[in-house]
Amino acid sequence: MDNDNRYERGMALLKKSQGEQADKVLKSLENIAPDLARFAAEFAFGDVMSRPGLDLKTREMISVTALTALGTAGPQLRVHIGAALRVGCTQQEIVEVILQMVVYAGFPAALNGMQAAREVFAERAG
Repeated sequence: MDNDNRYERGMALLKKSQGEQADKVLKSLENIAPDLARFAAEFAFGDVMSRPGLDLKTREMISVTALTALGTAGPQLRVHIGAALRVGCTQQEIVEVILQMVVYAGFPAALNGMQAAREVFAERAG
């Protein structure tokens, strides 16, 4: 991949997966940590999420799974649940990947993940 276009590649992928939410998240960092916003665009999305080998839908499902298992990243989990829906995941697929985390991350993490999913689903429905 071309390292000169990391930021542009990352921003394009962020906008594709997160829409307006991407701008909100990055703008929220402008006054306190603009480099963190750049790191997210360049590294997380420009380098990692844009790699060949997995499609964006699969990558977002993995992100939902990992964030659910962490149990400490509620805001990021909600963003990635929305992104997963935006790139083609169904609500049922999201419920299933969160449900599977009960085995690996425990009931509290899975319950909190389901609550995040419920909130995102309701927000998108209404």
